Order: sequence, then structure tokens, then C-alpha cells
Amino acid sequence: MRGEQRLRISLHGAVQGVGFRPFVFRLAKDLGLRGWVSNDSSGLLVEVEGPAERVERFRERLDAERPPASVILTREVSWLPPAGYADFEIRPSDGSASPSAAVLPDLATCTECLAEILDPRQRRHGYPFTNCTRCGPRYTIVRDVPYDRPNTTLAGFPLCDECRREYTDPADRRFHAQPIACPRCGPRLEVSIAGAAAALRAGGIVALKGVGGFQLLCDARSEAAVARLRERKHREAKPLAVMMPSLEAARRACRLSPEEEEALTSPAAPIVLAEPSPDCPLAANVNDASPFVGVMLPYSPLHHLLMRETGFPLVATSGNVSGDPIVTTTEGARAVLAPIADLVVDHDRPIARPVDDSVVRVFRGGISLVRRARGYAPLPIPIGEDLPPTLAVGGHLKNTIALAIGRQVFVSQHIGDLDTLASREAFVRAIDDLCRLYRIRPERVACDLHPDYGSTQWARNSGLPVAAVQHHIAHAASCAAENDVREPYLAVTWDGTGYGTDGTVWGGEFFWVGNGRFSRVAWLRPFRLPGGEAAIREPWRVAEALRWELGDEEGAPGIDPARRRTLRHMLARRLNCPSTSSMGRLFDAAAALAGIAPFSRFEGHAAMLWERIAGRGPGDPPGAYEIAGDQGPLDWEPLVRRLIRDASAGTPAPVLSARFHSALPDLIVRVARACGARVAVLSGGCFQNARLTTQTVAALEGAGIRAVTHQRMPANDGGLALGQAVLAWTEAAE
Repeated sequence: MRGEQRLRISLHGAVQGVGFRPFVFRLAKDLGLRGWVSNDSSGLLVEVEGPAERVERFRERLDAERPPASVILTREVSWLPPAGYADFEIRPSDGSASPSAAVLPDLATCTECLAEILDPRQRRHGYPFTNCTRCGPRYTIVRDVPYDRPNTTLAGFPLCDECRREYTDPADRRFHAQPIACPRCGPRLEVSIAGAAAALRAGGIVALKGVGGFQLLCDARSEAAVARLRERKHREAKPLAVMMPSLEAARRACRLSPEEEEALTSPAAPIVLAEPSPDCPLAANVNDASPFVGVMLPYSPLHHLLMRETGFPLVATSGNVSGDPIVTTTEGARAVLAPIADLVVDHDRPIARPVDDSVVRVFRGGISLVRRARGYAPLPIPIGEDLPPTLAVGGHLKNTIALAIGRQVFVSQHIGDLDTLASREAFVRAIDDLCRLYRIRPERVACDLHPDYGSTQWARNSGLPVAAVQHHIAHAASCAAENDVREPYLAVTWDGTGYGTDGTVWGGEFFWVGNGRFSRVAWLRPFRLPGGEAAIREPWRVAEALRWELGDEEGAPGIDPARRRTLRHMLARRLNCPSTSSMGRLFDAAAALAGIAPFSRFEGHAAMLWERIAGRGPGDPPGAYEIAGDQGPLDWEPLVRRLIRDASAGTPAPVLSARFHSALPDLIVRVARACGARVAVLSGGCFQNARLTTQTVAALEGAGIRAVTHQRMPANDGGLALGQAVLAWTEAAE
């Protein structure tokens, strides 16, 4: 290539809101090139022209030096004749095309902005809404694409002269920073940070308007403050997240690996599930049953300033009544949060959509998402084939929705359980919001097979063609899609509840996936759930059902004899005793049989306690239990008989749990070998259990079988929408 050349580059992905246009401008100027750069609804469009070697150098440096928060999914490159441009410019955005550009997630405060708000010499000293092209709100403020200030909730805040100078100066890091603000022209707090800190020091509860909604805060060292928050929020026992003042404080409270520290300090700044240290200063009722503490660091200027004012760990949980959506508006705070909080700290920057904090754990040296929200949503998941416009509406618990557009699936933030009217209304708003943001009219809607799920009912009433995807098949497809696994593979999908194609409750499933088909090759031997959903809240019922099936007349100790007689009467006559193959319910039953958790105070409580107990004993004690078989129904009877016998003999609960956990990887390897599998995909809520997943991966890899786990999507029901979307146009959908 010689002489003058013109290069056109079209970038698709998360390339808006990260300072990409200013970066391109400066790079072109540095190389003496002419042309232009512009946002469009598909991403970013660049044209540069000049001497061929400089243009080639531009292309190389564009990849090597691009903004670190950007994500390039696809690119199109064209060499064209020179157009005779006189200079390089940033052109106005073109929003005429159908949007497919990835809206960037909200980014944690960068080191430069943090230094600025802490420096008394700076005009943004102490300003809680400071940001630049490298950090600040994105998804929670954007109302439309392309990502320009008029399309954000900052549109109502005209820039002052100093901010406008920064915004238009190519040498400034706020050059084209859309949320730019300062104390003269930007949003303001209604209550001082000092006032909020004083309320927290006094043991009070504060409702703070954060990035994606309100949070409820209290002193995480105080059992009394935590107990009051639990009582008022109606969150009896489920673990609470904690915001630490600094990384050093997090290190004192938890045993952090380098990977966990990297996650905490990343631009996503999620809640990280970490092992508490022996001298952890947090109140015991913060994490209750969980073997982990959910810790995070301040991720907005407001949080940084508040944590510096207080100096101690704060519970930082969603601003809602348990089961309802997170509150985002002043009106909502007055109606919902004022009865909970002693002080409400509001501000006047509107929130475009509710986005909760993400939750991750570190696994195999990388991030595994438990809840996908702030910092990650709505980045798309690239897939290997083009899909027509498709809406997937997820499941009933931990709901997310997804939009498939071409070779990208845009997955929403965590919406939550659809148990209440308010949560279902939030679900409908999320559908409208995502379809409007990307200007997509879906040609098909994918949903779960369960007829009573709120999401399924919405799909059936939507007027769109419906593709129903079986729950566990969607789990498998989700994990395979995000890891780009091509057939064939063995899918292991274990969870608590999922509607099976035979009308029973599934949950301990193995599928052989090949030729576009999902064949159920093995499953946990079915057992009864006396009382239906009551058995989920009371695991002793499941334990009693297993004893009954084994002909055990004694029953579990500590249960009222009259209740036991009633339950056995139900079992004998099959009255409200649905059949299940659920591995999640087997976890619950084992915890009850060992006397650890006859009752469950929240979803997954018994299984969480069972995992935690295992961590307090030997890592791999002799005498691991066994589930028999390698195809068809897999018999839990040998495991349950030995567990009952060992518990009756006084074997410590940590040993019982460790032996139980050790039985499961062996089972998976046996089934994989029977199928001749070289790849095993692990999905479903049971694989949130760190001990189970770690042991299973080690066992599979030891047997020469590649183990595939979730990374960018949750293993729980938060990942269903992705699986539904990729299967909506296949034979796997009904």
C-alpha cells in the first residue's frame, strides 16, 4: 500500500460512553491523519485518511490502546479511495439506524476522579456526582441511543462554562463525557453526607439514593442495627451485602485472593462472595447461614465520600421491602423506604431504570456471576449464529429478560422474583424499556414451560408467537452459549424446581446434546414432596418422605408425632405430594436428616447451611456416599440409608456433609463416561455451591473430560433468558 489511503472502520459492541471518540480524535491528530469519527446506533464509525503507513499504524494502535472499558464484539474494515478531508473532526451522532450498539454498564469511580474529589484545591472537591469518560453512570442514565447527553437523564442540567470547556477540549479527560457535572451545574444532594454519617454512627438506618436505586445502610458491626434493618425490611435471614471503607478493611474482614481483590477494584465493582477471616469484625447476623461474606468497595463518589466520613463497614442492601423491586424515585422512597429508614438521602439526578448491585464469586481464577446487574448489564453475549429479533422472558425466580438481535443477545439487569404485583409490573417495564432502547419489535417470545410462571403468562398473552423452552434445557443452553460450546456435550442441570415435559418437578437432570436435540439420559430417582411448596420451606417434610419410601418407621427426631402421622397419611394416599427428581431438594433433605436445617428461612437456606457445615470439617473424609447408576433413574437410596445410619451413630455433621458432597462429582463422572462425553456443561442453581462445583470440575478434568461452567451469566435462574433466546427457533422449543 503506497501513497494516500482512506480507511473506514465500523465497530460494534460497548464502544459508546467510554471515551472512544475522544481517543480516536487524539490518535488521529497524533498521527497527522484527517477524517472523522461518529457514534451511530450500531456502535462507532471512523474514517481516516493520509499516508498509507500512518493509516496502518492508526489501525494497529486503535486495537492496542483503545479505552480499557470498551468491548469490541465485531468490526468491519474497508479500504477506500481518499476523500480529500481537510482535518479530523468528531461528527454529530447518527441515530437513524436500528440500534445494536451495546449500552455500557455503569463504571466505578476512576482513580483520577477520586483524587479530584478528595483534593481541596479542586473545584469538584467533595462533589458526589463527579465523573469522566473513564467512569460514572451509563446504563442507569441512558434513555436512548446513541449515547449522547440529550439522550440521558442529565439532559435537564445545562453545562456551566467551565464544564463546557472541559467537554469540548480534546486534551481533557472529560472531552465528550456525557454525564459531566460540577457543583455549579450538576445534580445536588438533599441531605449532607455529614448528616447521613451521623445517623449511621448513631445506629440508625439510612436510605441512600445510589447509582441504580436506593440502598438501605446501617452499621455492619452492630447486631442491633442489623436486626432492626432485617425486621423493617422483612428480610429475616438472607445474607446482607457489606460495603467496606477500603480494600485494607476488606482484607481484615475476609481472606481475599488476588483474583477477589481484582474483582473488588474492577470498573464493575461488584459484591464479591469471600471467605470471612477468623477475626471478621462484622455482626454475626450479617451473613447468617452463608459460608461467605458479600463484600464490596465504594463505587461512586457519593459512596466514597460517605465511607470516608463514617470509616466503618456498612450493610448496603437493596432499597426495597423484600420481594419488591428496588426503589428509584423520590415518591417511592417516601412511600416505601421512609417507614424503614431513619433518614432518607435523596438527590435530583433521575434514574432511567433500576439496577441492583451485581454479585460474583471467583472460581477457577476468573469471575462467575451470581447476580448480573450493575457493572455487567446490559453487555451482550455474542453467539455463533444469526437470530431473528427474539424476546426471552426468563423464569419466575431471579428473573432477567433478553433480546436477541443478530449474533448478540442483550440480557437485562437482575429484575428479581415475580411473586408480587410490584415485581411483575417491574418485569413488564423492563420488557418495554429494553425493546424501546434497541427499537426492536420481537418476532417471537420465548418463555419457560411452566404454565403458572408470571413470565410465561405474560408471553402467552403478548400476542406474539410463543416458543416454550423446558427449564433445564434452557439452563444447559445458556451455559453452552456463553462458552461457545458446540455439540456434542453432556449437560448436567441441577436445581430446586423446574417444570418437566412429563408434568412433574425436575431438578436432577442429565441431557445428551447432539444434532440439535436434547435427550434426557439420566435423572435422580423421583421422590415425593409432601405439601408441595410447603416442602421447600420445611425440608423435614422431604426428609420424612425419603424415610417413608425406605420403609423407615421411626422418622426424624424433633418433629411433632401428630404432624408426622398427617404427613405419612398424605404420602400413603398421594395427597398433594408431587413427584420430583430435584437435586436441590435432595440437598435440603440431607441437611434435615443430619439435623442441620429442618426448616428453611429463605430460598436455598438449607443447602447453604449444608455447604457451610462441610467447610468446617475435613476436606475429603473417607467413606464418601454413593448415588447408584449411570443412566435412567439414578438411585439415591444408598446415599440416604448411609446418611441416616451415620447420623444415628453420632457422626459429626461436617463429616456427613463432606461425604454427601463427595458423592456427587463421582456420579457426574460416571454418567459422562457412560455417554462417552468429552465435554460436560454444568448449570442450575446447585452449581452456585462452591464446594460441589470445585470438586466436580476437578473430578471431570481428572477423568479427561472438559468441564464448562458459567462465567458471564448466573448458573441460577438469572441465566434462563439467554438459553431461551438461543433455542427459540429450534426444535428444542415447543
